[in-house]
Amino acid sequence: MNDFTTWPPLFVVDVEGNGANPPDLVEVAALPIRHGQPDTTTAGHWLIQPPNPVTPFAARVHGLTNQQLADHPRWETVAPQVHGLLGAAWICAHHAHVDYQVLSRHLPDWRPAGVIDTLRLARATYPDAPRHTLDALLTHTGTDLTHAPAQRHRATYDAYATAHLLLTMATHYDNWDALRDTAVPPGLPEDRQPTEEAPGLW
Repeated sequence: MNDFTTWPPLFVVDVEGNGANPPDLVEVAALPIRHGQPDTTTAGHWLIQPPNPVTPFAARVHGLTNQQLADHPRWETVAPQVHGLLGAAWICAHHAHVDYQVLSRHLPDWRPAGVIDTLRLARATYPDAPRHTLDALLTHTGTDLTHAPAQRHRATYDAYATAHLLLTMATHYDNWDALRDTAVPPGLPEDRQPTEEAPGLW
């Protein structure tokens, strides 16, 4: 059983983009883990008007349209708030390379203490699971998302789901160090593994 009192400050993050390559941010969620639980009372959530339109494909995925985002602030207004909340804490995400790279491009002066990838952690924790997508893992672990905000592929929902998945998997590790050594992807902050090629989005 993991001793959550030994965990450093950590935010589970999720980002949604406008479908461009590289993407412009349209939504960011940052959900802190405190005392072994997601703390929704101090979570951060931002909707952002992107400089380039949301593509039809992206709008179908997350449901955020150009019309819905038209009255929301631009990234340059939101960026100091996001940076201020995340600070130098750890971050966690599912397929964390994607979220880390997008956030790093938008926040060039930001660097987290480390990055936990629940995809990497799940492959080690549940090697016999049929698949390691977020949806498949939530089904595999029987995660209760009754109180999750919004819906799948929105940043708040995905961060909430990922946080619960992280905490479920954490019970398989004796302490933070064991979890960290398993879950930090190569090439990202706090990596202690031998170098290997980073996976792509697909």
